[in-house]
Amino acid sequence: MANSRCPWAPSGSASIGLPEFRNLSPVPHERSVSPGSPGGAAVFKRYVLALAALCTLGAEVARGQQPTLVFTAIPDEDETRLVERFTQYAKYFEGKLGVPVRYLPVKSYPAAVTAFTNNQVQFAWFGGLTGVQARLAVPGSQALAQGAEDLEFKSYFIAHASTGLTRSKDFPKGIEGKTFAFGARASTSGRLFPEHFIRQALGKDPDKAFARVGYSGDHSRTIQLVQSGAYQVGVLNHLVWEQEVKSGKVDTKAVSVIWETPTYPDYHWVARGDIDKTFGAGFVGRLQAALLGVDDPKLLAIFDRTRFVPAKNDDYKVIEDVGKLTGLVN
Repeated sequence: MANSRCPWAPSGSASIGLPEFRNLSPVPHERSVSPGSPGGAAVFKRYVLALAALCTLGAEVARGQQPTLVFTAIPDEDETRLVERFTQYAKYFEGKLGVPVRYLPVKSYPAAVTAFTNNQVQFAWFGGLTGVQARLAVPGSQALAQGAEDLEFKSYFIAHASTGLTRSKDFPKGIEGKTFAFGARASTSGRLFPEHFIRQALGKDPDKAFARVGYSGDHSRTIQLVQSGAYQVGVLNHLVWEQEVKSGKVDTKAVSVIWETPTYPDYHWVARGDIDKTFGAGFVGRLQAALLGVDDPKLLAIFDRTRFVPAKNDDYKVIEDVGKLTGLVN
């Protein structure tokens, strides 16, 4: 498949029932009491309070009948950071969409796809590969938005200082025979495209190119594994590397970037194809508008994105193609 941005790409509503209040009739000596009669004010007050309670309960029941919009995200970083990030976005979405919104944390990339497939969540922040897997599993699902930076994403190959490997513009063939750490098995930037580039450059599967291959589970962990010397070389999302360096979590004397990959499309928001059936006609358009309307610098900084831009399913065709070549997409 030709791709101008990727010259390296392979070719080819129900009524609400309320509980009955059967014990609200006055006691016998109050039966003929009116608000204007002696003691009537107190009795009348009790009636008003009972009615108010009934109305309040009705409102609560009504709220309980309103469907909650649930979303998740691939766990590509430290869990504490992710909960902080997406709790703030849940509040933002509630304000924009007028429905209850909840973030559902998951423990792995496949768990995010499964939650989407089983309708435990109605939309999600996926990486390129998991987004493709989720859309293929739920017909009619749509890519809605991506970060402006996600149009041309890249991975960093990093190495421990003891390897003697230094930064180069070309693929670092000196990594062959070393121990190598990918991120999560279903990560676009931490596995899919890096493996594709490794196969292209070395002509071998990773298991044959390296002394030992491991999967860290997330990008932050990949840095830790290489920095500690547990693995000699690794690969990760370039934004996570830059965030960790900026926050002082990386010892750049022990670990450094040795190669930047060509760019590819990556992270994006995806909505289930049946979301309008649950939340009403046009809801998916409102959701996309809410995503594209994020302009609070604090919210954008959480993602390390400058803005969100429209996305469409065809933007990720190259990921589907590479995924099929590497056996990660059926």
